[in-house]
Amino acid sequence: MKIRQIRNATIIVEFAGKKILVDPMLSGRGVLPAFIPSKTWSFKRNPLHDLPISKAEIIKDVDFVFLSHLHPDHWDKEAANTLPKGIKIFVQDYPDQLKIEEMGFTNVEILTENSVFGEIKLTRTKAQHGRGYMLRLAGLVCGLVLKHSTEKTLYIAADTVWFEGVREALNQHKPEVVVLNGGDNQFVFGGQVVMNKKDIYEVHKATPSATIIVSHMEGVNHNTLTRKDLKEFLSEKGLTDKVNVPEDGQSYIF
Repeated sequence: MKIRQIRNATIIVEFAGKKILVDPMLSGRGVLPAFIPSKTWSFKRNPLHDLPISKAEIIKDVDFVFLSHLHPDHWDKEAANTLPKGIKIFVQDYPDQLKIEEMGFTNVEILTENSVFGEIKLTRTKAQHGRGYMLRLAGLVCGLVLKHSTEKTLYIAADTVWFEGVREALNQHKPEVVVLNGGDNQFVFGGQVVMNKKDIYEVHKATPSATIIVSHMEGVNHNTLTRKDLKEFLSEKGLTDKVNVPEDGQSYIF
C-alpha cells in the first residue's frame, strides 16, 4: 500500500495493484472562493496552494475514484472537467450519483457495506460532518474501508468529527492504517466540521496499534489547525511515531 498526500483531502492510494483517487480538488491556487471562516478570519481564496504534481500525473492510470461527498474542496469543476467520463466513481448515495451522472460520467456506483472492485472489498462507513447545528448545514458524508488479502486494512474516515460511528468502524474493521481529515475546519455560523487535535488523539486511543495519517491540512481558508501546531501536540503526547502529518506531495508505504 502506498498513500500519497496531494492537497487538502485529495490523496492517491495504491492498494492491491489498483490506483485510487480520493476526493479530487484539482483547481489551481486561488481559483475558488473563500469559505466563511471563524477564528482565523482569513478570506484567502481557495485552494491556498498549488498542486504538488501535475493534474496529468494525478489522474494517470486511476482505476477508480472515491467521493466521500461533493463539497467543492472535495470535488470541483476542474476535477469534473479533467477526469475521463467513463472512469469508475463510487459515491455515498443516490442524490450524489445523479449529480455526477448529470456531469456526463457513465460509471457511477453507490458505495455500500458490501461493494467490491475486482478483488478489493469496499465498505461504506458512517461519518458526522460536524456537531449540532453544523450537521444540518454540512450535509451527509461517508467514509471508506478497503480490504484485500495482500494488504493491511485501510480506513479513510473522510470529513468527520470523533463520534460513535468512527469508534464502530474501528472496532468492526480493525484497520491497521487510518486516514483522518484534520485541520479543525470551522465556520463562523456553525463551528467545527472535521477533526481537531483532541479528536485525532481519541482515534489513536481507540486504536493504539494503527498508523494514522492526517490529511486535509492547510488546504483551504477555514482550516484553523496548522501542521506545526498538530505536530507539537503529537510530540507532547509521544505520538510522532504513530500519527503522521504529511506535507503536500509526501508519500507513505506500508
